[in-house]
Amino acid sequence: MQTPSAPSDGRPFDAVLCDLDGVIRFFDASVVARLEREAGLPEGTTAAVGFAPENDRPLLEGRITRRQWAESIVRGLPAALPRPRAEALAAAFTRADFRADPQVVALLRRLRRRCPLVLVTNATAWLDDDLRKMGITDLATSVVNSSELGIVKPDPRIYRIAAARAGVPLDRCLFVDDRSENVTAAVALGATGVVYRARTDLERALAPLLGEDEARTPAADR
Repeated sequence: MQTPSAPSDGRPFDAVLCDLDGVIRFFDASVVARLEREAGLPEGTTAAVGFAPENDRPLLEGRITRRQWAESIVRGLPAALPRPRAEALAAAFTRADFRADPQVVALLRRLRRRCPLVLVTNATAWLDDDLRKMGITDLATSVVNSSELGIVKPDPRIYRIAAARAGVPLDRCLFVDDRSENVTAAVALGATGVVYRARTDLERALAPLLGEDEARTPAADR
């Protein structure tokens, strides 16, 4: 955990700014992987195209639709791939199933009783529908969605907006993200930062505020 010096009141932070994907939400890549095998493509080919900056960034800035994103994936897949196969891969990738980690959700719900929680996510225009599907529309105090702002992490402006939504200065915020470059940017602005690799990273970060017992998930769920 990257952290500034502890504040004088002993509380390590007064709000949490938390990423969504890779921390709370996880996608099922099994259908795409199967279609790639059937097409003779290396696993991960579709994701490499879909997340390429020229395809991904316009989506996350709210400048293209899901259909346009899918079409950009079709164009980016190997030219020798028959178009019906490319379209099937693009459809499976852009509409992949997903789930929320129930233990992380439970931990963050406990946190909400103690301080503001703001989701700060490079996300799509249909994020609200996704949150409803996961049953977590009420999880956060506020949601900062890049596609609504036209600003993506690690742009400093998105962290300042998130802190303002929490009503807390950035140097009194904990920022959690699975991408180190996003955490580094938040820390440069004064936040405490945690690079999320496993649920225990979040437990350790929240323990000073929640206490060891309340921050810990059951051993069977690890």
